[in-house]
Amino acid sequence: MKKLVPIAILAIVCLSSFTTIKKKTPKKPKLVVGIVIDQMRYDYLTRFATKYGKDGFNRLLKSGFSLENAHYNYIPTYTAVGHASIYTGTTPVNHAIISNYWYDKFLKETIYCVDDSNYKTIGNDGKGGKKSPKRMLSTSITDQLRLAQNMNGKTIGIAIKDRSAILPAGHTANAAYWFDGGSKGDWITSSYYIDKLPNWVRKFNQDKIIDTYLNQPWETLYDINTYTESITDDNNFEEPFKGEKKPIFPHNIPELRSKNKNYSIIKGIPAGNSLTTDFTKAAIIGENLGKSNYTDFLTVSYSSTDYVGHQFGVASKETQDTYLRLDKDLASLFKFLDTQIGKGNYTLFLTADHAAVQVPSYLQSVKIPANYFSYKKFKVFVNNITKKYFNSDDLVENISNFQIFLDKEKIETLNLTKNEVAQKIADEVINYKGIYKTATARTLQTTSFTSGILNSLQNGYNQKFSGDIMLVPTPSTVSYPKKGTTHGSGYSYDTHIPIIFYGNGIKKGSSKKKYEIIDIAPTLSNLLQIEFPNGATGKIIEEVLN
Repeated sequence: MKKLVPIAILAIVCLSSFTTIKKKTPKKPKLVVGIVIDQMRYDYLTRFATKYGKDGFNRLLKSGFSLENAHYNYIPTYTAVGHASIYTGTTPVNHAIISNYWYDKFLKETIYCVDDSNYKTIGNDGKGGKKSPKRMLSTSITDQLRLAQNMNGKTIGIAIKDRSAILPAGHTANAAYWFDGGSKGDWITSSYYIDKLPNWVRKFNQDKIIDTYLNQPWETLYDINTYTESITDDNNFEEPFKGEKKPIFPHNIPELRSKNKNYSIIKGIPAGNSLTTDFTKAAIIGENLGKSNYTDFLTVSYSSTDYVGHQFGVASKETQDTYLRLDKDLASLFKFLDTQIGKGNYTLFLTADHAAVQVPSYLQSVKIPANYFSYKKFKVFVNNITKKYFNSDDLVENISNFQIFLDKEKIETLNLTKNEVAQKIADEVINYKGIYKTATARTLQTTSFTSGILNSLQNGYNQKFSGDIMLVPTPSTVSYPKKGTTHGSGYSYDTHIPIIFYGNGIKKGSSKKKYEIIDIAPTLSNLLQIEFPNGATGKIIEEVLN
């Protein structure tokens, strides 16, 4: 009888193990919400931390998982490229969105990333809806979710900027909506998606909530004297609104709107983010998101942060006030999701499409190296090179986005080769002030750079669409007016952005490990148990997942 005891114990252990294996699989979220904040530097989380409330950014940091060392891994860091990379899990090498605008060497003209004359505007009689995602050549996670559910579940994209609504929503979206300013003041879409606006969008436009925002001045949310994280309000590094003598608070929006393209002025003030939040809530209700047996996906991009950043710069009181107000908008949205979808029923991530450099003229004023780059002067320099070495000053077809496109036909008529001309130009332009590194297309096709700025350059190079010579400017060098700021480089001030996951299936915590923007889509794909986007090159961030 004693010999039976070990057998009984073994049976209990086996049964216990079987019970552990049979643990209930966590339910998938009813809704995934992707939030992209245009031009948000990571340090906005830390710099304004004491001014934020508990229910916005701090709620995500406290109850979500924050990646503190997340970066973009390619050049150029522009809006369209960022949104495409977040949702495709890859870089321009595969998704082919190489800028916002770029020179098309086949059409011999500059094109816009989402323009498509095959479609018409849905929502008003303007031309702002002639758009589609056709130039993004890989699938997005939003596409993959629709495919995995046999085209069930809804995907809706929302942003003031058309490219920021269209590219995240992917090719299979039910709809993407963006704001048409000027004299219109409407949210519109493209016939690529639908033939007419849903009733909820028409009602939102008819209610003209926007007028409520534009009928009041832009004043600071709190006492401006408490905005100690920003430089003085009256300075020479910011661009005033048209009609203003100085770029200082308060900004009289009711008076300024007529001189700043009427309804378009909302893009450049915090109220643009509030309007986006209002429209997002209306979309959740109007589309019954999170209410079916399938997982829905909502992509939201806050664009006004970018317009404010460009005009006033990284260190301005306007930028600080914009983020303090955005914090309140986010808190409102999160509470709405709790009520409408239910806590634990949604998964959310928050990131940015790029960051931004401090205003170079401001950096110069505090003795930090910075520079302004003139394409006009640079083209003269390049033409002098080709004149000197090849006896022709018209071998260059286009210079833009720190890329040089050569005239192949002209080069052939001179019995030259593209590679020899490209290499000579690359060797010589390194001597131009503001140019730090160069690489020819040939080099990027035949050499593998595994780290550093040249790796980022290579990740942003698309063999079919990019130029023949790629240029890397010196740090804090921009082609931009001396007031306000911009972005686009592969330096940390442009690449270091927040990535925070929150909600269903997400752990609480943070990580200081380095991750890349292309890791978001594979991580969410794993969470949702669907196939990765077809061009994905990122990895699963295991430590964020439960």
